[in-house]
Amino acid sequence: MPKIVLMMSVSLDGYIEGPGHDLGWHRVDEELHRHMNDTVRRFGGLLSGRRVHENMAAFWPTADADPDASPATVEFAGIWREIPKVVYSRTLEKADWNTTVVREVIPEEVRALKEAATGDLGLGGSEVAGEFLRLGLVDEFRTYVHPALVGHGTRLFPEADIAASLDLIESHTFSNGVVLLRHDRRAD
Repeated sequence: MPKIVLMMSVSLDGYIEGPGHDLGWHRVDEELHRHMNDTVRRFGGLLSGRRVHENMAAFWPTADADPDASPATVEFAGIWREIPKVVYSRTLEKADWNTTVVREVIPEEVRALKEAATGDLGLGGSEVAGEFLRLGLVDEFRTYVHPALVGHGTRLFPEADIAASLDLIESHTFSNGVVLLRHDRRAD
């Protein structure tokens, strides 16, 4: 059965974005971008909160039209436009680019979505990830730890009752210093 995979970049001190939603500390080069393309291409869909979706929708639909876009950027623009997306939002009225808006995270609906998926579902965004974690809906964690200290901003994991034991199933160091840590939720 497909899994729900929480996939996020994070600073060494645990932030997914710095003050003012700053992502300037991310070290995304061609190698890491190709890896992300290969990973997302195999997903059956993407799940996110409103802010992540709006940030992605502001860039990726036309990113491949930029004559200076890298090959990995051009490729991801097509992947992103085509992949089915679900955005969890109580305020967003509609979304384009193969996107369904859902008002709240309902475990039974998420499980049905997972069962119908053609591949794993990638999950992104701190608030929606916190809700998925609280409800025990995350099967796998892929954290891309960037060699940076941010100090303030949005934490990857909220303070909540979400304790879980995990098993490391993969680690990989990219040439730019980013480290992928891939964990499965341990069967209790």
